[in-house]
Amino acid sequence: MVINWYGQSCFKIIANALTIVTDPFAKNIGLRPPAFAADIVCVSHQHEDHNNISAIGGEPFIVDGPGEYEIKGISILGVESFHDQKQGQERGLNTIYLIESEEIRLCHLGDFGQEKLSDEQLEALGGVDILFVPVGGKTTIDASTAAALVNQLEPKLVVPMHYKLPDLKVELDSADKFLKELGAPSKELVDKITVKKKLLPESTEVVMMKP
Repeated sequence: MVINWYGQSCFKIIANALTIVTDPFAKNIGLRPPAFAADIVCVSHQHEDHNNISAIGGEPFIVDGPGEYEIKGISILGVESFHDQKQGQERGLNTIYLIESEEIRLCHLGDFGQEKLSDEQLEALGGVDILFVPVGGKTTIDASTAAALVNQLEPKLVVPMHYKLPDLKVELDSADKFLKELGAPSKELVDKITVKKKLLPESTEVVMMKP
């Protein structure tokens, strides 16, 4: 499995010889949108920095809400959540995605905004190997809430997303606060993550990626 990050909440995941894209964004946020073909696109919610499906080539299967999906051997579970701490009254709903392939369970939180995961959400997600978590605050959870979520889920790898970048026009905090809250040292940025189930660490590690 190979994972690349394009900024915000957009990742390209190559697994089981298929390409999965999460939350492709529009160019007006200041970053270069992804421009490649994919087999599956997951959209956590309908905001322009997460739902630019038209940027993706090919004829991908679109997953844009809660439910169970099976696409060419890729298992995807969409779990309903809130984009804010007022049960969606401010920013609406958000879908958490649990993607399973090659015996690895990836959890993409989208623009999760709740103070914590509910018991029902935790039960639905089960064991998580790789967690993609927003850490920039403002329109989603802040650094301390993100760190608490990591402790709730206890993943093997944590990949911060949705935080301040040099060209990003969306106002967000940097990832430094999250690393401090988690007690993790500053990390060297990596271009991609190449992972196999048997090579996952025994305890939680943070991986910082280059967009």
